[in-house]
Amino acid sequence: MEVAVLFTGGKDSVFSAYLVNKEGHELKYLVTIFPRRKDSWMFHHPALEITKLQAEAMGVKQLIAESSGEKEKELEDLMKALEKIKNEVEGVVSGAIASQYQKRRIDNVCQKLKLKSLAPLWGKDPLLLLKKELELGFEIIFVSVSALGLTKKWLGKKINNEVIKRISFLNKKYGLHPSGEGGEYETLILDCPLFKERIEILEAQPVWDEKSLRGYLEIKKVKLLPKQI
Repeated sequence: MEVAVLFTGGKDSVFSAYLVNKEGHELKYLVTIFPRRKDSWMFHHPALEITKLQAEAMGVKQLIAESSGEKEKELEDLMKALEKIKNEVEGVVSGAIASQYQKRRIDNVCQKLKLKSLAPLWGKDPLLLLKKELELGFEIIFVSVSALGLTKKWLGKKINNEVIKRISFLNKKYGLHPSGEGGEYETLILDCPLFKERIEILEAQPVWDEKSLRGYLEIKKVKLLPKQI
């Protein structure tokens, strides 16, 4: 089946793309929605510009569209983007794990467009997903944090087994969702088995708000490099 992936460049969308590709589906498009609001209900915001390099590294066409970022109106923006390619694909892939809000809305959009909705991570244990991604060689960094226990020091930090243990601890202590699906954190993939080249960040700066105790990584300069052997 030829599919379009709802693509943010974070761990969930990239891992979903990897899994459906392993199942034999062809990645026809990466669909990236740029919300005009940072508090979008549906769409990832940080580091979206880097998705262009990721698409290049994967060798997959990317469709970029804008969204108002307003609740519910976002669905209209998603629908308009997918309508452009609905005759070229049979299914839409999302990285939903536990958010009924997101999955129901994506399912409804797909139903209206007569496309299959694929969510390979749905209902899976988020901690086990993180461990599996590390085993497969995914290089994952934090590009935004906004939850108790996540500090400025986490911005740019790579996920490893010790970080996964810390996430598990914060889940038990504060109720942090282990996958960050409630917006507690956002990630960026620098390398994975789908990439023909890896991404290296040459210049970046944490942007931190002491009042709200949240922040993001402002990535200023990146490039693609050959994979390390």
